[in-house]
Amino acid sequence: MSWPFISLLIVFVVAAALRLSIVLSMFAAGIVYLWVSKQDIGLLVDQTLNSTITLNVLLAIPLFILTANIMNASTISERLWTFANAIVGRLPGGHGHVTVMTNLIMSSMTGSAASDAAGAGMVAIKMMRKQGHYPGGLAVAVAAASSLLGPLIPPSIPMVLYALISGASIGALFLAGIVPGLLMALSISILILAIAKRRNLPRGEPVPLRLMPQAFGQAFVPLTLPVVLLGGIWGGVFTPTEAAAVAAFWAILIGVVWYRSLTFAGIVEAFRESSRQSAVVMLLLISSFIVNYAITNEGIGEGLSRWIASLDLSPLAFMLLVNVMFLVLGTVLDGAVMLLVFVPVLLPTVKALGIDLVHFGVVVIVNFMIAIISPPYGLILFVLSSLTKVPMRDINREIWLFCLPLAIVLLLLIAFPQITLFVPHMFGLK
Repeated sequence: MSWPFISLLIVFVVAAALRLSIVLSMFAAGIVYLWVSKQDIGLLVDQTLNSTITLNVLLAIPLFILTANIMNASTISERLWTFANAIVGRLPGGHGHVTVMTNLIMSSMTGSAASDAAGAGMVAIKMMRKQGHYPGGLAVAVAAASSLLGPLIPPSIPMVLYALISGASIGALFLAGIVPGLLMALSISILILAIAKRRNLPRGEPVPLRLMPQAFGQAFVPLTLPVVLLGGIWGGVFTPTEAAAVAAFWAILIGVVWYRSLTFAGIVEAFRESSRQSAVVMLLLISSFIVNYAITNEGIGEGLSRWIASLDLSPLAFMLLVNVMFLVLGTVLDGAVMLLVFVPVLLPTVKALGIDLVHFGVVVIVNFMIAIISPPYGLILFVLSSLTKVPMRDINREIWLFCLPLAIVLLLLIAFPQITLFVPHMFGLK
């Protein structure tokens, strides 16, 4: 390992210890590598920007982020909560199940775990604590685990990023995420049932049958968004990037014309927040390209590929090894960093072993979603803790319960690729 790369690692660790953002830590580490190795910083950055600015798929990211922020500003989360409560609220620990179902619906519109946590998640935590008698730590844990459905149920921002670095079909990835997302939702609900019985959590108030049509009517229009979005993609009406623009426009129409809850000030704030979040994602993407250049320049990717090849692993053994490694790294690293830095290094080996790129992508995204609720780093945990003022120690005590069933779902996806692949194959996508 060369001195320039050691310098990169030192800068990254020091920046992380100083609690700088991941974006700044990676960018600083990459620039220091280039400086110490006496390479032309300006030329490399120019080439990086030129290679990314022509990728139309990147436009989908800020547009999906805008859709999520418009949804959160349009009181849609509250209306979906009412609908979900009418369906599953009467189960033991009812408000936890409502949280899962609300996030399942919201995930088909947003594609972001952070957006679901800060939007539908905040509504859910308030209701769980006030009406469901959930302890603060458990309420946040349920909301955090449920928010992971966002990047699995299409559309999905992490899947767009994975498609960018792997060349896999976005349409196939979107379809492949549906069954894993539903399995994750089911596993969380089963755990909530067990917790509710053990801790004697109350059921929600049953909604009379005569009020069911009213609850469905409030949620009907938002429920048309995933139909328009995914139907357009799979019907060949528009590309995933164009679908993101359609989704944002449809969300604005719902908030302004149908519900009349979205004001001009609300739209401006949604655009402002979307711009900030999009800038963070793009800076993370660019800084990861610089770090990836360092890894490639040092021959680390080739060395890792040779080492894995020397182990003579089967595809299943390789998948198990990689996912164990990611689960361990996920306790200290952000999922986006692992997606953008480590996955490109592994892709040559994935292709050499004949592992389906779509299957591999969905599996690692599930893995990275578990990472963002895993202590001590757990990005989503920090977000919800800061918004709800629930201490991290209370959240950490509860969140481990939810990591176990999600890890079981991950193991099933690794062992049985057809769970992931049969839906895209059914639609003729590979």
